[in-house]
Amino acid sequence: MRSLQIVQVVGTRPQLVKAGALSRAIAERSASDPAVKIEAILVDTGQHYDHAMSGVFLEQLGIPEPDVRLGVGSGSHATQTGQMMMRLEPVLAKEEDAVLLVAGDTNSTLAAALTAAKLGIPVAHVEAGLRSYNRAMAEEINRVIVDHISDLLFCPSERAAANLAAEGVTQGIEIPGDVMFDTMIMTLAAPLDWDGLAGRLGLPGEYAVATVHRAENTDDEPRLRSILEALGRVAMTLPVFLPIHPRTRPLATAIGVPEGVTLLDPLGPEEMLAVASRARLGFTDSGGLQKELYWLGVPCVTMRDETEWVETVEAGWNEITGADTDRIVSAARRFLDGLPAHRPQLYGDGRASERIVDALVERYGVTA
Repeated sequence: MRSLQIVQVVGTRPQLVKAGALSRAIAERSASDPAVKIEAILVDTGQHYDHAMSGVFLEQLGIPEPDVRLGVGSGSHATQTGQMMMRLEPVLAKEEDAVLLVAGDTNSTLAAALTAAKLGIPVAHVEAGLRSYNRAMAEEINRVIVDHISDLLFCPSERAAANLAAEGVTQGIEIPGDVMFDTMIMTLAAPLDWDGLAGRLGLPGEYAVATVHRAENTDDEPRLRSILEALGRVAMTLPVFLPIHPRTRPLATAIGVPEGVTLLDPLGPEEMLAVASRARLGFTDSGGLQKELYWLGVPCVTMRDETEWVETVEAGWNEITGADTDRIVSAARRFLDGLPAHRPQLYGDGRASERIVDALVERYGVTA
């Protein structure tokens, strides 16, 4: 029998989505293969620390309660990362025979990877190789550092692997696809009372959906003002529904929300995916929603100055506009006038989590 201990560290909503897919794959491999015994430990740093931002994700995605909650909460990048490392070290030190599995590019990802690497624990990074080439983004710094200290790098695409190769990282690379696609397929298959949800949110037959959460937009009043103005102009012809991050609501309210733009409380994964799937158009600064909109066949206006998911732009379904009002409105009008004729399959086939678990067992499983 081969045994393996996997420690997953999460802290944000996108990481919880990925943890859901990976946890299911771990459980399925353990249940279906009597020759393999996998012990899974889930650690929540608390980076998103309220129920609306994390607890509801555990419930709707069927993720088991974390084995360890660090309760770090908010703070500056240095404070948050430092606190996470201090609280993670004794947890990981007790699991010295484990492999650390982290996803994405958050402070939780960085803190966990640094702590594990210094303890000599192997690090496996999901979503490795993504690059925006904007070092002003904290996420870019995080992902570059984590990639260069990881032992096993799971890339969602050939381009991500090529990015790593250009930086001299050529060992331990796997291209399983994107675990978020796995989760989306499962979530869409679950029963949902659409009429009840649409009625509760006040959704009409046709609408656009928007999300704004990155600090570059939410902490910069001129940028947020420009985005809201653009959404207001779009809303003159197509109502816009904006599930709003708690951090964004005070400034958005102070600036003034245009007529036709409806602020919603944060949505759980099932509701958000349902709302996005029926939208005519999406506006976002989220990396995850860019991909989901693409997979759903909904055009996306990305209100950032760059994207890691360049394949969606090259396919013609995503346009990068920054926070410029006129560019956002122009992109929206082009998409509303017509969509690209072709949408190539990107980022795997919905079996990425299974391949990741198989690779972990093959590389780190210990024969008892």
